[in-house]
Amino acid sequence: MSDCCSTDTIELPAESLTPRVAGKIRTVALVGPPNSGKSTLFNRLTGLRQKVANYPGVTVEQHFGKLSGIGRSDLVLIDLPGIYSLDSYSEDARVAVDVLHGNMPGSPVPDAVLLVLDSLHLRRQLMLAAPILALNLPTLVLLNMSDLMETRGGEVDSLALAQELGVPVAKISGSRGTGLDSITHFLNRKSEPTLPSANRLELPVVGNARSYRQWATGISTRTKYKAPLSSEWTQKLDRVLLNRIAGPILFLAVVISVFQVVFSIGQPLSDGLGSVLNAVGDKVGTLLGTGWLESLLIDGIWKGVASVLVFLPQILLLFLFIGVLEDSGYLARAALIADRMMRSIGLNGKAFIPLLSAYACAVPAIMATRTIENKRDRFATILVTPFMTCSARLPIYILIISAFIPNKPILGDFFGMKAAVMLSLYLLGFLAALVTARLLKSSILKTSTAPFILELPQYRLPTLRSLGLRVVDRGKVFLKQAGTIILCVTVVLWILSHIPFHSDLPGSVVGHVGQWIEPVIRPLGFNWKIGIGLLSSIVAREVIVGTLGTLYGADPATQSLNLQAALRHDLTLGGALALVVFFAFAMQCTSTMAIVKRETNSWKWPALQFVYMTGLAYIAALATNQIVTHFVR
Repeated sequence: MSDCCSTDTIELPAESLTPRVAGKIRTVALVGPPNSGKSTLFNRLTGLRQKVANYPGVTVEQHFGKLSGIGRSDLVLIDLPGIYSLDSYSEDARVAVDVLHGNMPGSPVPDAVLLVLDSLHLRRQLMLAAPILALNLPTLVLLNMSDLMETRGGEVDSLALAQELGVPVAKISGSRGTGLDSITHFLNRKSEPTLPSANRLELPVVGNARSYRQWATGISTRTKYKAPLSSEWTQKLDRVLLNRIAGPILFLAVVISVFQVVFSIGQPLSDGLGSVLNAVGDKVGTLLGTGWLESLLIDGIWKGVASVLVFLPQILLLFLFIGVLEDSGYLARAALIADRMMRSIGLNGKAFIPLLSAYACAVPAIMATRTIENKRDRFATILVTPFMTCSARLPIYILIISAFIPNKPILGDFFGMKAAVMLSLYLLGFLAALVTARLLKSSILKTSTAPFILELPQYRLPTLRSLGLRVVDRGKVFLKQAGTIILCVTVVLWILSHIPFHSDLPGSVVGHVGQWIEPVIRPLGFNWKIGIGLLSSIVAREVIVGTLGTLYGADPATQSLNLQAALRHDLTLGGALALVVFFAFAMQCTSTMAIVKRETNSWKWPALQFVYMTGLAYIAALATNQIVTHFVR
């Protein structure tokens, strides 16, 4: 499964799954509003590498981690979805409520709660404290980003706040790791219920929003909370970046710059890695001598896996830039800008969050649609999410663009033809998603749009630790794909390409299957080898590159060529561009289909999705091949 947002997993102690009992705290729920720094704190407390973002909707399932550095090995921390209240109708809020009440099957029952609140927006975020305290669980309130609040002139009397709430309160900084000793002291205490102090206000009626607001305002006033001044730089940047005209233009300029860097810097790195991998393969092949073992290891496995590995530098560069934009707070502004466009096609602005995260992987992006309360809006977003260009499409995009598109400048050194073609493919998928969403929202999934509420985070400099973990995680996932799925597919393909024994490649089992489907794909400019690649890519999109590397490595006519040269030997420009257009539209991923079935609770939707996207991909690829063949010489 292509999942660039995956996390490490742990075995939960059996005792953590038992009902809550008085005594030592063993299971702790981490709760907080979106953008409160909750997931950053989770990573620091557990050491797990989980995706951290500056917008709602990333943590859509509870995640578990064993707490480290507090002198105990039996503590389990549950990272719950970011929520504003416990009475929301979204899927992520329901997950949080079920876990907190002990109604989530297979999830530990919490003995205590760590409530994370953003000090920069404390007056609003205190509204979540009322329903959490009403659970009557031992609770520690953590005022996160207190360092930023104080440097910007903000104030709060944490002792007075603790007396008002009747629970301990601590000022911390999750990103810097300061003030975390208070968590150690709290978790080593006995799990006794929260008891209201004599000075604490009565909790408001849960479900009454106005009574939330009045309660939080009263506490803020009595604890002398002074909201920090907004950064002067934040105000100046937002006046430009959120401008109705300048904002979208600047966003497009940023995207163009990212793609240009991916090719201008990433391509030489990929070429260098490819030379190293080829040299290693040649050396190992010399040591093995000629024979079936050398053919299996070098022509089958090595060339298949290496043909995918060469794209690692470019993929990591792309994720590095996405991480910078995400951690800096800029992508939350992009979501706000996109809300205007999303409304024009009938979708809520919240749909932009899953669509944006789908550029990494469609699987967690589809899960992130749980933040959308309206069922029809959510289904529409699920159905169009696979159109977004996920990272699994990058290897085939980069392969074809590098092999067939000259690196001619368009806007000097700033923007070249290769980057322009790559950007066009991203825009193609995005436009297909918008058009399809418009069709769905005007027909079978018609509904009225809801307001989009987004709390913009402060601008901040991304940390090297956060960016490093993001790049390392993406590299691990990519290498895992190359070492498992792609490796298995290349071995099977090599075997099938040599059965019957002593036959040539076209006469093998693979050759017969490919020639059987070739009449269907020949109008697109594809040969039978491309057809086999398309079939294998249904498992995972990036598998096609490994498949082609194995097939062309096993063919005596192209065995001595690298994969780019081999494709130029077999494909025309029309066929090459048709191939990437096909991948821009086709739903070539069983993991995505499986998650759509799970989220919609029906095979009807993924079946409709697969047929529609495959048909659209075929028609678009056919048109591309015909147009390029007849008009481009």
